[in-house]
Parts: sequence; structure tokens; C-alpha cells
Amino acid sequence: MLPANPKIRAAAFSISGAFFLAAFKLVIAISSGSMAVMASAVDSLLDILMSGVNFMAIRQAEQPPDECHPFGHGKYETLATFFQAIVISISGGWILYESSLRLAHGEGPTNVDQGIGILAFSAVISWFIASYLRKVAKQTDSTALEADSLHFRMDIYSNLGLMAGLLLIRWLEIVWIDAALSLLVASYILHEALQLIKRSLQDILDTELPEEIKQQVHDLITEHDAAFSGYHGLRTRRAGSSKIMDFHLEVCKEMSVFEAHKIADSLEKKIEKNIPGADVIIHIEPCHKSACPGRTTCEETKTRLMDSEWTLKTVRGRAPRCENKKGQRSNKEQD
Repeated sequence: MLPANPKIRAAAFSISGAFFLAAFKLVIAISSGSMAVMASAVDSLLDILMSGVNFMAIRQAEQPPDECHPFGHGKYETLATFFQAIVISISGGWILYESSLRLAHGEGPTNVDQGIGILAFSAVISWFIASYLRKVAKQTDSTALEADSLHFRMDIYSNLGLMAGLLLIRWLEIVWIDAALSLLVASYILHEALQLIKRSLQDILDTELPEEIKQQVHDLITEHDAAFSGYHGLRTRRAGSSKIMDFHLEVCKEMSVFEAHKIADSLEKKIEKNIPGADVIIHIEPCHKSACPGRTTCEETKTRLMDSEWTLKTVRGRAPRCENKKGQRSNKEQD
């Protein structure tokens, strides 16, 4: 029976695909004696390890919060992404090193007529697996599945590069083309792996969510139809697929706790509905306007007080930008 969770189902599918490719390549490599296919089979064995780590991390990350992990287990997925990106970087670096040596020594592959069919078949299967993983990664905002998809895309480019090199050597007898294509493939792999490392480190260090998501949160708050005067102190971070955020919401000091809680609860649900994976906590604060005319006569009860000393002084329609300069607060705009 297939798992109901799409992320766990995709991770299980990845393991099955990697196991099938590794077994198939090993049989062909042993029967044909092709070192090119044997190298590809060893790479598929590595895919099984990576997909297995991914599966265990995602399954753990999807566990609900508990007493020891009140914010959930999303960082397991982030750590799996970082681990995969490191392994992919090492693989890309090894390809770059070997290709450079072959290019310098003018070496070309042996047994040109062997392995072309299996490499083409492997590239097609890897493409289907990578496309499925990438689709689910976008739907669930999973960095671990995105890293797994990159690993299979790396196999596609490696297999196609080797196959193209074998064909060109066979037709044109240009022995260095195999190493040159491998250099291009390795450069692409390293670039993508470094992007994954950067993203996973940002999540581990609790970097703010991207500006477009913060802007979306700002718009959802300011467009919410409820009796509050403003908000401030928006903080955001990511844990796996979860987007954790909290902020202070200002309401009239004469408002009852029940009414204030109702406003906060409806706003939390609105944000979580519109932003997949959002986990929102709102802290209620009384309006700090010095000259309060009282709830019944206040003309600004259902507007956003842009001039409140406790409300972010931002231009209407714009979210506060994250500042990284020393001495500046990320959620407080300087006068």
C-alpha cells in the first residue's frame, strides 16, 4: 500500500527507481564487461543510499510536534538536503578532476561500442524519476525532494554526456570530446549543489523567508477586514517545508480578550490558508496611541495606523525589508 503523504510516497518511489537502475546496470556491466556501465551502476548504488537517507529524513520531518520538538521536526528535512548537497558536490568535484586529467593527457573512453543503449535507457528512466520528484518538491515546498531530484538530473546529464561522447568518438574519432562534455556537466552539478548548500544553511541559521513571502504576509494582514490598528515585529523562518512566523497585532485597549482572540484566530487561519506550510503565532497588544478618544468615538478602529509609534512606519502596500547591517533590526524600519 502506497503512503498517503505525497512527500513520503515520492521518497519511496525514488528508492525503488534507484534500486531498479542499479540492479539493471550491474547485470549489464557484468555481462558486457563495460567499465562505463559499471561506473554508472556504482553511481546508482549511491543514489539508493541518498534516497534512503531522504526517505528517513522526510518521514521523521512529517511527524507532528511533541514535547521535545514543539515547532515540529522540519529541520530533519533541512539536514537531509545539506547532506545530499555535500555528496553531490563531492561527486561533481570528482567528475571535474577526472575529466581534467583525461583532457590533459588526451585520454578517451574504451569499448566505445558498448554501453550506449543502457546509458540511453538509464537517462530516460532517470528523467521520469527526476521530473516526478521535482513536481512533488514544488507542490510541497520540500528542499529534500528538490535535492533528490537534482541527484537524478545529475545522472541524466552524466549518462547523456557519456553517450554523446561515445557517439562522437565513434563517428568523428575526437577522443577529447568525452572529457570536455564531462567538464560542462560537472560545472553545472557544482553550481546547483552550491545553491542547495546555501539554501539549507539559510534554513539551519533561521534566515528570514524571501521578500515575496513577507510581502504576501503584509498584504494579507493589511487587507484583513477586522478592527485592529496595526502590526509590528514580523519574524519569519523556515523549518523543512514549514514557514514559521510571528508578529504583534495592535487592537483597541478597550476591546475584550474574546474579541481580540477572535480577530487573531481568523487572521492566523487566513495566512495559513493562503501560504502553504505557514505556522503563524500572533501576539495581541493594546493600541499605544497617546491620545485615545475611546473605542466608540475612534475613527481609526478599522484602519491601519501608519503613524503609531509601535507600528512599522512603512509605505502602505509595502512589507518591511530584512536589513543585515550591524546594529539594525530586521523587522524595525529606521527613522
